[in-house]
Amino acid sequence: MEKMKVLFISQEITPYLPETEISEIGRYLPQGIQERGKEIRTFMPRFGCVNERRNQLHEVIRLSGMNLVINDNDHPLIIKVASIQAARMQVYFIDNEDYFQRKYTVATDDGVEFDDNDERAIFFARGVLETVIKLRWSPDIIHCHGWFTGMVPLFVKNTYKDNPLFANSKIIYSVYDDGFQKTLSPNMAAKIAEDGISLSDISVINDPSFVNLSKLAIDYSDATIKGSENINAEVENHMKESKKPFLDYQSKETYIDSYFDFYNTF
Repeated sequence: MEKMKVLFISQEITPYLPETEISEIGRYLPQGIQERGKEIRTFMPRFGCVNERRNQLHEVIRLSGMNLVINDNDHPLIIKVASIQAARMQVYFIDNEDYFQRKYTVATDDGVEFDDNDERAIFFARGVLETVIKLRWSPDIIHCHGWFTGMVPLFVKNTYKDNPLFANSKIIYSVYDDGFQKTLSPNMAAKIAEDGISLSDISVINDPSFVNLSKLAIDYSDATIKGSENINAEVENHMKESKKPFLDYQSKETYIDSYFDFYNTF
């Protein structure tokens, strides 16, 4: 019997970014799942604050070179990779000069959120899925961590729905206490519709707030996880009202085993 394949898509992973709830789970969950016998791939954005030299990132030429069109503009997709030796795992980085060269993640040190965070999240989601296609790797589980991954469920179930690599993939979306304050671009839905998605399917993000983006991700996922002990109450209610499989918050001591068991229910 083939090993179950789990694709981890994370907004943050330590040691590439500072330790946070998401970055620690992004680091230790894939290792724990791999050690329990699953096959894994792990992706994150190559934010400009990731130190390439210290972390020994290098470009994967055979995977790079594609252009993704967002808002009628071509954006080259660059794939980089690094290894976490202690975990015996590789991390793939989605990079692009327009979106990921600034020395911050989603906001400046003063907390000013970037005006193009919508396009950055769209590019990241599509970049991950295009790279998985190039790898010819068919995930059984796609586990998304953080709002920056929120476009992945929509794209898997719409733009890439006819790709056989994703035909049997189950998407799990983890919600964290990582909300953004400034509503994303009011043109976000129109930019996504360029990928052949009906505006009626994404009407919830006509107002692309954190709550509405989370609702969209939940609607197109197969299951959800409460990743932080305290999350937005409206989002948590939406998770429960969706009637989809739901895993409540798990402590540091229990989450790897609990997530492993949750994966095995699909």
